[in-house]
Amino acid sequence: MTSEVENKPVFCTESAKELVKELRASVATGKTKSYEWRLTQLNAMVKMMEEEEPQIVAALHDDLSKPELESSIYEAAIAMLKNSCRLAVKNMKHWMMPEKAKTSLVTFPSSAEIVSEPLGVVLVISAWNYPFLLSLDPIVGAIAAGNAIVLKPSEIAPATSLLLARLVAEYLDSSCIKVVEGAVPETAALLEQKWDKILYTGPCLLLKHQGLVSLALSTEISLQREHFQILGNGRVARIVMAAAAKHLTPVVMELGGKCPVIVDSDINLQVATRRIIAGKWGCNNGQACISPDYIITMKDYAQKLIDSFKCELERFYGKNPLESKDLSRIVNSNHFARLSKLLDEDKVSSKIIHGGERDKENLKITPTILLDVPRDSLIMNEEIFGPLLPVFLVDKVEDSFDVINSGTKPLAAYLFTNKKKLKEKFVATVSAGGLVINDTTVHLAEPTLPFGGVGDSGMGAYHGKFSFDAFSHKKAVLYRGFACDAFVRYPPYTRGKLGLLRALFDGSILGIIRALLGWSRA
Repeated sequence: MTSEVENKPVFCTESAKELVKELRASVATGKTKSYEWRLTQLNAMVKMMEEEEPQIVAALHDDLSKPELESSIYEAAIAMLKNSCRLAVKNMKHWMMPEKAKTSLVTFPSSAEIVSEPLGVVLVISAWNYPFLLSLDPIVGAIAAGNAIVLKPSEIAPATSLLLARLVAEYLDSSCIKVVEGAVPETAALLEQKWDKILYTGPCLLLKHQGLVSLALSTEISLQREHFQILGNGRVARIVMAAAAKHLTPVVMELGGKCPVIVDSDINLQVATRRIIAGKWGCNNGQACISPDYIITMKDYAQKLIDSFKCELERFYGKNPLESKDLSRIVNSNHFARLSKLLDEDKVSSKIIHGGERDKENLKITPTILLDVPRDSLIMNEEIFGPLLPVFLVDKVEDSFDVINSGTKPLAAYLFTNKKKLKEKFVATVSAGGLVINDTTVHLAEPTLPFGGVGDSGMGAYHGKFSFDAFSHKKAVLYRGFACDAFVRYPPYTRGKLGLLRALFDGSILGIIRALLGWSRA
């Protein structure tokens, strides 16, 4: 069957079913379990990054107008992704080795180990804001763990999606690793299948009409593209989880939320301001799940902070940021309209103290700072995911914790201070996917740290060894011989046997001796 519009095969439920069947057949051969296969695929991914860098940078520029430096370092894994591959190559043999586990008197004599085995066939649904990194970084872990994989890249970044489909087919084993392009119908068809794990990151297309949401995952309805629009990733995540629940499929969710930045007064303000700018506007112009969403600072310090922002923003992006080549554009007109709505709300529009200029034709919005925004405004209750930065005022810095904890748990939270006690309270009090003190977003680059959310900002984690673990089943294995067959476990059950069993489970040598001698407990 072919589409009259696109003149290419339509990917439907039956196509998805056959795809999964084909991948399960490949897994059944045992090919993906071998160290050699995993090593070959990871090295091929590094080669792909090295040989295709110009095409990757060009695709990211087409989709998001990303500056080349940002594409190379922050996004395309030309730096970060190659490091992920090399880390896995270096450590994979060790990760694959069984972990020794202690045993107790209950199973004496015995030995035990924990064996990491592949889950099987996994689905990765990636986001548009970092379309290469969020597509391929999870796949590094899935390959290292020995799985077959289907990648569904975001259709909102079409140039990158098309390039991913070509590169994966060209460089990686197409019998075990596949890319499915498309929008909601293709995603819905994939979600109808049974997977051994689903990893979902970031926003994608959903249904315009709430009543159709549950039907999106049903094989009994044909969905039309005019029913779709962009909705928040939390709502999309619930759809993915509902589909996974039908098959008892475990999920990893990397979502987002309103990531706060607390700014104390005893700091190097220029360095702090620059690091906030780099994390906010230098990371895809605010279109990042860990981008600073709002600032909390003291009323008597706010103006000093604002002045520093104005100075540094002009230094970085010039007097007319709309002309700057170092700022990414807004991904599409829908997101541009959403951000404009946040700015144009009556109680918010008068709070703009810097920026706010817009170029609808080129989908550009300048770095925008808003001061003392009402807490009940849309901009303070929705994830911004763009270049707008509200500054929320408190009387004293300790009040910031109450502001943060009154909302949902964010994917990241940031604090700028030199006070040891404030740092300790921040770590102890604020629940978020990750915390950074005196910087923003840089924890993402540390493969020794898990990256993931908590509560509404996600579940599960990946990066480095955590990616390997996310796509592995930890299988418990206990080894015993035929010697020392304990008579106490077999009928008939007596008080003496009961006493000995209790002593065994307590791990008490003295208790075992007393039970064997028939002595009652004191």
